[in-house]
Amino acid sequence: MRLVDSHCHLDVADFTDDLPQVLARGREAGISAFAVPAIAFAGWPGLAALATAEPDIKPAYGLHPMFIAEHTQTHLDALPDWLARPECVAVGECGLDFFVPGLDVAHQERVFIEHIRQAKAFGKPLIMHARKATERVIQLLRRHGPVSGVVHSYSGSLEQARQLADMGFLLGIGGPITYPRSTRLQAIVRELPLAHLLLETDAPDQPMCGEQGQRNEPAKLAKVLQAVAMLRGRPPADIAEATTANAERLFGFAA
Repeated sequence: MRLVDSHCHLDVADFTDDLPQVLARGREAGISAFAVPAIAFAGWPGLAALATAEPDIKPAYGLHPMFIAEHTQTHLDALPDWLARPECVAVGECGLDFFVPGLDVAHQERVFIEHIRQAKAFGKPLIMHARKATERVIQLLRRHGPVSGVVHSYSGSLEQARQLADMGFLLGIGGPITYPRSTRLQAIVRELPLAHLLLETDAPDQPMCGEQGQRNEPAKLAKVLQAVAMLRGRPPADIAEATTANAERLFGFAA
C-alpha cells in the first residue's frame, strides 16, 4: 500500500536528532510522500533545504495562526516568492485559531485572507488550521475564493463538513479518530464521501489513542488508516488507494 502523510511537521526541533530514522520508519510503513507545512517565516529556508535533501518531503509555505504575534507584513510580502518555488505544493499552514486565548483575531483574519488570495493567484491548495473557527473559515473561503485545499485535523460539525465538501475541500483525519470518545468525528468519517478525506499524523503532535504524551511520527499513520477502514467497513488497501489519490490530486504530485 502507498500512503501519503498529508500533514506532518518534520522540520521542527522534535526531529532534529533522528529524522533519518523517522523517515525510514515512515517509508517502511508505506508512506511515499510527506506533506510538510511551515508554521513561521523563520522556518521556510530550513524546510526548503530539507525538501531538497529528501525529495519525498513536499513543503508548503505559510504562517500558522497560533504564532500570529510573530508574523509581520514583511513575511507576507515574502510569501509569493516562496510559493513560486518549484518544490512548493501548497500554501500553509494557515487559517484561524479561536481556541487559544489572547491571539489577535483581526490580525489572524488579515493574514489568512492574504493566504487565500495568494493561493488563488498561484493556483495552489491551502493547508488550513481551523480550531473553534470552522464557520468563520468557511465564510472567508466563500468571500475570497474560489480556492482548493484541506482543513487539517478536522474538528467541525457534519453540516460544516458537507459545506466544505460541496466547495471542493478535503478534510484531514489523524490521531483523534483513534479515540473512542471522538464520536462526532467518527460519524463524519462514516458519512462523508471518501473522495474528500486525507490521512495525516500532524507529527510530532496529536498522538494516537494509548500513546498520549509520546511524540507522534508518520509511521503511526497506519493506525489512522486502520481506524478509518474499520469505520467505513472497507479494506485498508481501499482506503489507502483512495486517500493517496486524493492527496496526489490536491497537491499535484505523484507519490
